[in-house]
Amino acid sequence: MKIAIIGQQDFGKSVLEALVARGDEIVGVFCAPEKEGAKPDPMRLAAEARSLRTFQFPSLKAPEATAAMRELNADIGIMAFVLQFAPQEFVNIPKHGTIQYHPSLLPKYRGPSSINWPISLGETETGLTIFRPTDGLDEGAIILQKTTPISENDTLGTVYFDRLFPMGVAAMLEAADLVVTGKHSERVQDESKATYEGWFRVNESKINWHNHLDVVHNLIRGCDPAPGAWTTLGGKKVQLFGSRKHPARTFGEVKGKPGEVVSIADSMFINVQGGRIEVTKLKHEDGKKMGSAEFADAYGVVPGKLLGN
Repeated sequence: MKIAIIGQQDFGKSVLEALVARGDEIVGVFCAPEKEGAKPDPMRLAAEARSLRTFQFPSLKAPEATAAMRELNADIGIMAFVLQFAPQEFVNIPKHGTIQYHPSLLPKYRGPSSINWPISLGETETGLTIFRPTDGLDEGAIILQKTTPISENDTLGTVYFDRLFPMGVAAMLEAADLVVTGKHSERVQDESKATYEGWFRVNESKINWHNHLDVVHNLIRGCDPAPGAWTTLGGKKVQLFGSRKHPARTFGEVKGKPGEVVSIADSMFINVQGGRIEVTKLKHEDGKKMGSAEFADAYGVVPGKLLGN
């Protein structure tokens, strides 16, 4: 089939490479322009290495973008990790329209940080959706969905890189085949079940040591590896990674204050409501990511030290 692909970064690159590997004709590649000083977009580099027609329009709403898509005469458009707004005038041009990837089970977790939120909120399942892009944010008709469990110690990294990334690449190809051959169905999203969550950034990733053990554990793993759940040490930001939770077995077992460092070895153990959090790596705002013992030596952390003040 003749495909126009819109996307960026490693996910877009992987979808592009998968389509090329199976013999599809990539008639055009649309990538967002890189910001000044940013690293080259892997998808753009992959497209140019294959001498594919590559476009970098500042806006997909521009008449030039619409004209370029029209000229390609594509069978289908594939949106693989797209942060630019793509209007209906643009996405409806290919013969069979356009499909888009979103890493959640729509209509839940619409929005840009749809992998962080379900982990941080303690969900036990997530997944991906291939849908029709509309002018509403992640609101289009669903074509295909795949699910994956979230285990107690899964992180954003394990859920995305181990599962949602490779599953997403395969699902995009599967959905494209279904659409072009007319074997797909489209299901309107149930707005009564829709949720929207914004960016998971600095404010959302701050640890409150007075929260329950489960809440703190879920926050740390939902931010691992990015943006990194954080607390403070002597007024400086410290990010925590590699969380495990250790519930108190009896009332009163946890001695000390919330946020108090209890012990340090291969891991650091910290008091919270209902138990202790174990973390294996930390990153001070003035340094690199380190194991807990190395971090403790470098920044003078000893048992009894209180984090978050």
